[in-house]
Amino acid sequence: MDFKEKVVLITGGSRGIGKSIAEDFRNEGANVIITYKNSVNAEHFDSLGILHRMCDVADMKSVNSLVEEINKQFGKIDILINNAGITKDGLLMRMSEEDWDLVIDTNLKGVFNFIKAVSRPMMGKRYGKIVNITSISGIIGNAGQANYSASKAGVIGLTKSVAKELASRNINVNAVAPGFIETEMTDKLSDDVKQNYLSNIPLKRFATPGEVSALVKFLSSDNASYITGQTICIDGGLVM
Repeated sequence: MDFKEKVVLITGGSRGIGKSIAEDFRNEGANVIITYKNSVNAEHFDSLGILHRMCDVADMKSVNSLVEEINKQFGKIDILINNAGITKDGLLMRMSEEDWDLVIDTNLKGVFNFIKAVSRPMMGKRYGKIVNITSISGIIGNAGQANYSASKAGVIGLTKSVAKELASRNINVNAVAPGFIETEMTDKLSDDVKQNYLSNIPLKRFATPGEVSALVKFLSSDNASYITGQTICIDGGLVM
């Protein structure tokens, strides 16, 4: 897989899975740009040569402005990784309209915004790779996550539709559905909760962000040029 001089845009790349993906692409020689909404360890990313830009993925004007800036600087965007996402968990009967809208706007509308913004330039180049980070919650659902599961299920449907629309222009669109991944967010869970998850995972362990990143890189490479419209679970066998 050769990513030298490729231009890679990763939303929500300041921590967790997004950060791992950004660092891996940069190590492969790619020009990497990440987005963040609230805060970023600028010194860390500057030291790696990774550009970082504040952007609200749910705001189309902000998204269009960033994509225009990148295209002016690099002349192209080869790879888009839609990773930005949030949770606002709660039982449906107690979930506020605000929490529903915020998760849908970020996790689903944000993916729509970025795909719409990059698709025309990619079509002009007749080349592009788009990988959307969804979740197994979008496949099997999860109690207390009606908003999150709905948003991630929406990403899967969006992936399939856009893959059909862009295939004739040599643009591949796929989704990756992680299960339980070792991140700062999951580190805060109690041992009992972690053990409950582990008991349902055939491989009896959690994935690392690097394992997700490896799959994302493969789908972003020319080795995967005949794969499009797919949702690939990386969950240790949880969803079979």
